Amino acid sequence: MAKTRTPHSARFKANVALEALKENKTLTELSQAYKLQSTQISAWKALLKEGAASVFDKQSLLKERQEQSEREQELYARIGQLQMELEWVKKSWACRMVGREAS
Repeated sequence: MAKTRTPHSARFKANVALEALKENKTLTELSQAYKLQSTQISAWKALLKEGAASVFDKQSLLKERQEQSEREQELYARIGQLQMELEWVKKSWACRMVGREAS
C-alpha cells in the first residue's frame, strides 16, 4: 500500500535540518527519529546551508520589500483605473439603454 505524502511545516523542516547540521546523530538515526527518508533530510540540510546567508543579508531583504511595495502600488493604481473604467462603461451602457427606450 502506498503512503500518502505528509506535508511538513517550515519550522519542522528547519528543526530537522538544524539537527542534521549539528551532526550529533547520523542521518539514519535522524530518519528513524523523525520518520523521514535520509535523502529528504539531506535535501533540507542543503537548502538550509544555501539559504542561511540570506538571513543576515539585510540589503537583499530591504530591496525585496521595496520591490514588493512598488509592485503593490502599481497593482492598486491599476485596480483604481479598472474600477473607473467599469463605472464609465456602466454609465455609458445605461445611457444607451435609456435612449433606446425613449425611441
